[in-house]
Amino acid sequence: MTPGGGGVSTGSRFRVRVVAAAGVAASLLLLAGCGGGGSDAKGTDAASPSVTADDFGCLSPEQAKAGSVTFPDADGQDVEAFASGSGSTALVLAHQADGDVCQWVPRAVDLAKDGYRVVAVDSAGSEVAELTAAVKYARAKGAAKVLLVGASKGGTAVLSAAGVITPKVDAVVSLSAPATYGGMDASSVVPTLTMPVLYMAADLDSSFADSTRQLSRATTRAAEDDLDIVQGAAHGVGMLSDETNYARLKAFLRKYGR
Repeated sequence: MTPGGGGVSTGSRFRVRVVAAAGVAASLLLLAGCGGGGSDAKGTDAASPSVTADDFGCLSPEQAKAGSVTFPDADGQDVEAFASGSGSTALVLAHQADGDVCQWVPRAVDLAKDGYRVVAVDSAGSEVAELTAAVKYARAKGAAKVLLVGASKGGTAVLSAAGVITPKVDAVVSLSAPATYGGMDASSVVPTLTMPVLYMAADLDSSFADSTRQLSRATTRAAEDDLDIVQGAAHGVGMLSDETNYARLKAFLRKYGR
């Protein structure tokens, strides 16, 4: 089952990186053959992202400077994201397979205005590890509560990640998620979830509406298992173009994020 629709084409993107001065100095020393036991220029503390200015092909220079962040996952791989807001509740957003972080940027900015700390991950294909790292980053920045929100493939990812992240996240939102995607199997994870979960899919997005119903039925231990099959054929993030659907999402976030 391959998620589609409602996305922003990734395409080629020009990326500009601003490298921390310490990293540049370390690189020059290495090139000069100095410091055989010196520090790797990429080494960073897990709670302190490296300095970047990545526009992802959709950010203004001001947004890139203020909100483009990079932090390591558990294997030391860089995870790139757009961060906005400074609230004590964090929303970690996961995009669809047919898009990138730019799918979430307009909503991330809007949700930050509502008082949330928002971290929209630009996935490189290791979704669960990336989301786990994003939650760790948000908590290190002061988030007392964390909610996961994912669309299509990202919906499968947030459900899968919610089963392994510790301490547990406070709630999960899954939009048009397939039960499985790549190496992720949300259907085997959701029976173990105890936090509130909101499932949403469009009735005419038939295969994804079916998988969403399947996942909801399997979510037997959650504090709330809320299934919302909406009208239309919109997929994933595209459903939020309907203000009624977006208001429904916001109401769930307020209920468990405040």
